[in-house]
Amino acid sequence: MSARKRRILSSFKSSPDASQIDVARLAGVSQAAVSRVFTNGRSVSEDTRTKVMAAVEQLGYRPNVIARSLVQNSTNIIGLVVKRFTNPFYAQMIQDFTRALQEQGYWALVLNIAENQELEDSLPMVLQYQVDGLIITSATLSSRLAEECARSGTPVVLFNRYASDASTHVVKCDNTEGGRIVADTFLDAGHKRLAFIAGEESSSTNRDRETGFVDRLKERGHNLAFRESAGDYSYELGYAAAQRLFQLDAPPDAIFCANDLIAMGAMDLARLKLNIKVPDELSIIGFDDIPSAAWPSYDLTTIRQPFGKLVDATIQVLMNAINNPECEVTELIVPPTLIWRNSSRRKE
Repeated sequence: MSARKRRILSSFKSSPDASQIDVARLAGVSQAAVSRVFTNGRSVSEDTRTKVMAAVEQLGYRPNVIARSLVQNSTNIIGLVVKRFTNPFYAQMIQDFTRALQEQGYWALVLNIAENQELEDSLPMVLQYQVDGLIITSATLSSRLAEECARSGTPVVLFNRYASDASTHVVKCDNTEGGRIVADTFLDAGHKRLAFIAGEESSSTNRDRETGFVDRLKERGHNLAFRESAGDYSYELGYAAAQRLFQLDAPPDAIFCANDLIAMGAMDLARLKLNIKVPDELSIIGFDDIPSAAWPSYDLTTIRQPFGKLVDATIQVLMNAINNPECEVTELIVPPTLIWRNSSRRKE
């Protein structure tokens, strides 16, 4: 190493206060080159990258993300609004979203809405972080909030939800078709006394699943015999709702549950407390296909929501909205599939 190089190195000490200018001087490149190294998608030669990263390690330099966001008018943060944080479906969804966003060079800011908390009260706080976009799950965006997001220039995608005013991007599973598939499955197996256990009454997913189920029954000359509401998408409430159904004089011989957790509660009530044989005496079908639906203790027949396709489509729609603010409102509907297991009878 030359004496000049040793003098240059000795003039730099590892410091958390090192600047981009310090990195550029030590690496022998321009400040613009350093900036390109730390900017996703920017072209930079491998030689320059190697020099810059060596200088970064020498100095202990860390990019100032906040300062960079002010210059670029972008935080590279996407707000992810979740209401049912402990629901396995949404736990998987958060994992998939954070992975997919990181691959796009973004970070997820996860906002967990408590059961007694309203989106109207929480969303303005997320907007204060100047997120580049919003993905809203398990909640519905009001017209007022949609307008507030529009004023702030924040693109929004509703994940598996939709708003009545059709002014917001939507990516969802075809919940109506899922309900129709369940109706055909029960009728083809010869069931007569059909029941539906609802989840959250106000959610569009619950309404669509029930609508598809009931409408298909009517198309085939049948009616829904029983309806119970769990009130939410939990195991405990599903268990209680099933208990109310089996207090009837002629209880159902097939139950469509608004999600897998409700279905698991209904199965345990039927099998473990009432000694009902599933599927010989009772068929149960859920919705989502969460990992535990495949556990041998449940082996639950269910309607699968394709996690990967839904997440990838949502990211695609959001990135397009970020890069093209004037783009038209998009609605993407992803078809579900029936996953046959042993909680329901097969076709006669």
